Amino acid sequence: MPRLRPSIARSLAPAGLALVSAPAVAAAPTLQAAIGNPSDFHLSGSVRLRYETLDGQSRAGFAADDEQLAMRTIIAAEYHHKALRIGAELYDSRAWLAPPGSAISANDVNAFEFVQAYVGADLGASLGAGSDTKIKAGRMTLNLGSTRLVASDDYRNATNGYTGLRADVKAHGVAATLIYVLPQMRLPDDPAGVRSNKVAWDRESFDVQLWGSVVARPRAIAGATAELTYLHFHEVSSLGRPNRERQLDTYGGRLVRAPAPGHWDFEVEGYHQTGSIATTTAPGAARLPVAASFVRAGFGYAFANKAKLRLSLAYDYASGDGPGGHYARFDTLFGSRRADLAPAGIYNAIGRTNISSPEVRAEIAPDKRFDAFVGYRALWLAEPGDAFSTTGVRDASERSGRFAGHQVDMRLRYWLIPGALRGEVDAVWLAKGRFLSSAPNAPHAGDTHYLSVGLFATF
Repeated sequence: MPRLRPSIARSLAPAGLALVSAPAVAAAPTLQAAIGNPSDFHLSGSVRLRYETLDGQSRAGFAADDEQLAMRTIIAAEYHHKALRIGAELYDSRAWLAPPGSAISANDVNAFEFVQAYVGADLGASLGAGSDTKIKAGRMTLNLGSTRLVASDDYRNATNGYTGLRADVKAHGVAATLIYVLPQMRLPDDPAGVRSNKVAWDRESFDVQLWGSVVARPRAIAGATAELTYLHFHEVSSLGRPNRERQLDTYGGRLVRAPAPGHWDFEVEGYHQTGSIATTTAPGAARLPVAASFVRAGFGYAFANKAKLRLSLAYDYASGDGPGGHYARFDTLFGSRRADLAPAGIYNAIGRTNISSPEVRAEIAPDKRFDAFVGYRALWLAEPGDAFSTTGVRDASERSGRFAGHQVDMRLRYWLIPGALRGEVDAVWLAKGRFLSSAPNAPHAGDTHYLSVGLFATF
């Protein structure tokens, strides 16, 4: 595993401040109760301090070694009176220590940003007896379905925000979520602004739009919940922000039965993606039709023992681009990767595109304070001529083969103060295979080792 570098000493001041303040954070619920907040007003928050270190870089274009000290502070408030809800959530995401050639970006830094600022209404049975309707307008976070397409990413230091409209409707045993939103463009996104933790208001624009719906029915088949999803993503280039002007329709579904002690569980999810994309970001570039796909299938068994051991086997496939006159690289849109694939942060190498990968995993949660998992993945490219997953490593000649390597991923979490202060350790070992060792632009830095150590305080 990577060693802690001497530069971690420079982080002791902010880290010490966070640790010293932890007892005060833990005592915050009592203080809030003493103040006597009205029942229709809720105030909460959290602080997360995390150190990450990596050696043996697997992504093209970055330094062989990397490290980061990241801090994320969240303060949320909501006023709820009868049918009316008014809320706001402030994110302050900052990072330090990044050496030259670091992978630090706007995924890590988003200082003093109101990611949420909304007005909502609980309309109850306005659509008829047995129905329930809620609407929301403004800035918001979103977690839809499995969160593999649209998520408020929690592992990453800076999350995804969206501005627009959301409606949740339940009727006749069916739940539907409908959205029309403008994904927020995190700022600053220039290297100097990111490294200095510059405060810049995120922007939304009709140049980037997302709309669609997720419809779910519990206990539809064999006790499993069935979901149907349709999302349309629209983007056009703007002054100073050229892009490939993606016009994507993603549709598919999921069938999932949640884990339960002494029972088998399973999940099958698949999407097909159509539309069009420009060949380059140059104005007037030719367009290609899109035909891409993603499938995840898995099953597991949760033992009814003290350790609450669960063993599972899963397979993930996401298409890559290749010959054929169309664009076939699957776009995961705003999906989260930590739950299935690997950490984000400065590792961020394994994503839901151009990958074919089985995984075996063991999880335990013996009590409410402790949980852990360890997983092993074998990694192949779905298309040998395209870049592997999110590493940027590519061999257009296809001479480097398909096998990318072996990944061992683990996480440990423990509540030091139940409900108030939790510690977390994440570690990954990526033993590079032929492709990540011999592709023309592959970093020649040996196997990848990643370690993160964090504290998470809530109030």
